[in-house]
Amino acid sequence: MFGGLDVMRFPCRRPRDRASACLGCKVLYVVRMMLKQVLDPVLDLVFPPRCPLCGDGLTSQAGLCAACWAQLAIPGDPACSLCQRPFGEGVVAGSICAPCMAQAPRHDGIAAGTLYNDASRRLVLAFKHGGKIALAPMMARLMLSRLGDVGADWLVVPVPLHRWRLWQRGYNQAALLAGEIARARGARLVVDGLERRKRTPSLGGLGKTARARALSGAIGVPRSRREIMPGAKVLLVDDVLTSGATSDACLGALRKAGAERVRIACFARVLDEALPDCGVDLPA
Repeated sequence: MFGGLDVMRFPCRRPRDRASACLGCKVLYVVRMMLKQVLDPVLDLVFPPRCPLCGDGLTSQAGLCAACWAQLAIPGDPACSLCQRPFGEGVVAGSICAPCMAQAPRHDGIAAGTLYNDASRRLVLAFKHGGKIALAPMMARLMLSRLGDVGADWLVVPVPLHRWRLWQRGYNQAALLAGEIARARGARLVVDGLERRKRTPSLGGLGKTARARALSGAIGVPRSRREIMPGAKVLLVDDVLTSGATSDACLGALRKAGAERVRIACFARVLDEALPDCGVDLPA
């Protein structure tokens, strides 16, 4: 009955497993599940589930219709052993891609839920700019399937927004994804593990060099979080990985603060060579 407690955050702040959960947390979990079973059918009756991409009816509010699922490009194997860039068929397992051979990455791997195409672009725009924050659990599930050994001993840190952009948008989409991932893996969510120290222009349409220049000195670890970074294993979370300029700025700040390992997780990864016919604009 208490199987779901393995991924639950306990109000009592005890270790996140069912063996050590207090009785109050177990009762709270059961009550929440009972309410969910009662209320979900009512909500589905009042607000019939719809696919967020095409609007077709669904049996539940959990994801996309079959046709839209098929439009997502899910990365697979074989892939680069350093950055998980997908290869074509016939490449030997454990191979390294050309970009990583040219310059070894500073990160410890990239876990991408999807490759960037028109379907993932529309999901990102709805989530990021359309206020459809209910997409976060579904998007995070795709990311979770690629995360490997990330567990309770990791810090989950979202890519930060500047305070003015956060005020304008009302939420940080990366923080919503990070929260879902932290809950699922029992890891520690550190929403303020990084901060934007200056406003930067919109990065949409900028090349890699221009993006790096705009982000120079813009991201750092706040003083209040510097004591937890030395030796830490950090999962850096964002919605889209484009040129890598933003993640590089975050990586530099985390490494400078002493983080031992930094892995990147994103919902959509832009790989032009993997999607030659995507024909979509790069995200901001």
